[in-house]
Amino acid sequence: MSIYSIPKFKFPKVKNVFWNKKKKKSSFQTNILIICSIVLASFLFGALGGVLSVGYFYSQTGELLEKLNIEFPKKIVEKETVIEKEYIPQTSQEEKVIEAVKKAFPSVVSIIITKDMPVVEQFYYDPFEGFEEFFGDPFFRFEIPENQDGGTEKREIGGGSGFIISEDGMVLTNRHVVSDKDAEYTVLTNEGKRFSAEVLALDPVKDLAVIKINTDEKFKPLPLGDSDILQAGQTVIAIGNALGEFQNTVSTGIVSGLGRNIIASGGGESELLENVIQTDAAINQGNSGGPLLNLKGEVIGINVARSQLGENIGFAIPINEGKRGIEQVKAIGKIVYPFLGIYYTLINSELKEKYDLSVDYGAWVGRNPGGEATEQAVFSDSAAQKAGIKRDDIILEFNGERITQENSLAKIIMEYNPGDEVQLKFLREGKEKNVIVILGERS
Repeated sequence: MSIYSIPKFKFPKVKNVFWNKKKKKSSFQTNILIICSIVLASFLFGALGGVLSVGYFYSQTGELLEKLNIEFPKKIVEKETVIEKEYIPQTSQEEKVIEAVKKAFPSVVSIIITKDMPVVEQFYYDPFEGFEEFFGDPFFRFEIPENQDGGTEKREIGGGSGFIISEDGMVLTNRHVVSDKDAEYTVLTNEGKRFSAEVLALDPVKDLAVIKINTDEKFKPLPLGDSDILQAGQTVIAIGNALGEFQNTVSTGIVSGLGRNIIASGGGESELLENVIQTDAAINQGNSGGPLLNLKGEVIGINVARSQLGENIGFAIPINEGKRGIEQVKAIGKIVYPFLGIYYTLINSELKEKYDLSVDYGAWVGRNPGGEATEQAVFSDSAAQKAGIKRDDIILEFNGERITQENSLAKIIMEYNPGDEVQLKFLREGKEKNVIVILGERS
């Protein structure tokens, strides 16, 4: 049964046997157009009927399956899953830095160094006095300063930084900041208060010192962290009196390296600093003695030096190396170390090859880092002298521990106290010897 019935087409009656060509052609085109229209209409109505039939089928089938308690499988439509990245605020680390700095500021101080200095008065005179007829023109008249001693006056000659380590006003700083015995020291707090201070103890080995604020006021000490768990890449904060002028200057960076050995110099002096922290946090002149903090606001280092050749290369003494001295000052009022009493350098492969040595490790007595002989090899009346140690002896082991670049004599001896008895194994003229030494005291 078709949807539509098409009526029969009746051709008109003609008298002529032959059609006109033009009329024949027009009738043929009309027939083709009619046929195409019929086909298209059939397709469209057929599609519509199919859709209606399928819809009816699904509706009837769905009611039947529902009555039979059978679930009809649903078409699964996959949706594009949009995964949003977790947003980490850029200010999260900034907030930690700001919080750490706020906590630390009240405990970080500036140290002002004053000293009696000569007063220089200036007098002026006219070098052409008496020759006015030759040099009467004001263009030729000028004055030259003349210096004359006018006594002494107290002047600020420098400054550094420090931080409070006890409620009663003990301050930890660098030894080179407060090493002038003829100078006077003033502590300037973040609140702008000034207090005179006295030097309690100078560390004879590390560039550290403890001074005491002369007041009965109570202070907030900075918490001390653990420098042994530091890692390269860790964020650190340096605070100090930059250039001796800009109090509590803050700079941030990372731990660039650990266990560095450097030769620090300044004021005509130089010394070897071992096992220091390298950081790219700016440490300028005047920052010396200030704290190097972690993001918890704990002190993990004491700023000590910066490289003059490289950019953003600063150094700090690990706080764990200062804890021993702090406890000693609190207990006995001074910092003491076991003392062997030798000048030496650590042997490496270069020194071995250069001087044709039999070993590439050990402490070479009476030699500097380049291998040249030092002016003095053994301290007079020291533990080493009493044990018979001489120039060019190579101490191989200290109480059973081999002395190497990584495990230096200075590092090993820190595990002992004055008065301890230890055994030294050393090399003399190609022969190994052993000797018992009672360590002295260095303070």
